[in-house]
Amino acid sequence: MKPTLKTLLAAAVSTTFLTAGMAQANERLLIGSTSSSSSHYGYFVAVNQIINSQVEGVSASVAETGATVDNLRRLGRHQIDMGLVTTNTGYHAYAGQEDFDGRPVDSRLLWVYTVAPQNVVMRQDAGVATLEDLEGVRFNPGITGSATEKTTEAVMRTLGISPNYVRGSTTDIVDAMKDGRVMGSAKSGVGNRLDGSSMDIATFTPISVLSLTDEQAATLREEMPDVAIVDVPEGAGEGIPAYTTWAFGVAVHAHPDLDEETAYRIVKAVMENPEPQANAFSAVRDADLAQMTLEVGTVPLHAGAARYFEEQGLEIPDALRPVE
Repeated sequence: MKPTLKTLLAAAVSTTFLTAGMAQANERLLIGSTSSSSSHYGYFVAVNQIINSQVEGVSASVAETGATVDNLRRLGRHQIDMGLVTTNTGYHAYAGQEDFDGRPVDSRLLWVYTVAPQNVVMRQDAGVATLEDLEGVRFNPGITGSATEKTTEAVMRTLGISPNYVRGSTTDIVDAMKDGRVMGSAKSGVGNRLDGSSMDIATFTPISVLSLTDEQAATLREEMPDVAIVDVPEGAGEGIPAYTTWAFGVAVHAHPDLDEETAYRIVKAVMENPEPQANAFSAVRDADLAQMTLEVGTVPLHAGAARYFEEQGLEIPDALRPVE
């Protein structure tokens, strides 16, 4: 029996929907992370598992990369769909500054998963009570070649403060602070806690942590949009009162072409499945990723991410509003 026109049309429509469904079901994403020896790599493995188990129609995989700068360049070449990016370098790439001068990379923020406060840790006997007191003092701005070193120097220039910089590795500086050859050092915190090397120094000599003044914080907010200003509560270390400092976050950025619905469903899945992330990366435990994203992010949100946060009743800062 010859097929009727109605039968042929029905078959065509059915084939169209089947093809569309297969295309959706086979959407594949590549996630750029960092070295497999890093705890951050473990975090991205957990995120990958969440996407594959919770986001229907999407298949993701994790690629070991050279971290932030490498991931941004891969995003710019369409070699990955999303990846690890520190918020300060992400801003530089978006604005075409620093290492990306004249070669901007357009990316969109999905979420921030941890914040690294930059702690100015001093020997108490240094007689340094404020950041201004660092003028001419032997001070390590961060281990050689680190983001902490580069950012600390920029902050000090912006605030008009000129310490006597001493360079070295973590081991060098810990030893130098213990025996008094260096009076202080800038170190990335672990959430709202001092890092292990700072705690090590504290076992040999009493330490303090310097705080930004309200005026200094306002200056950095205006002149250094690549960093965030954070308030660290009392208890970062034994006897350490609350203080204010600069920070940068570690975030997940996406290519601007990532489908809005896909981005929305990924962000929703990650925000609503915290346990696998905390098991892989302890700093995430009890963290409010949504609030952290809106406080520390430095480039516009992906439209899909913004839609999720707005559905939660959160206000999107002007600087993070999606752009075309």
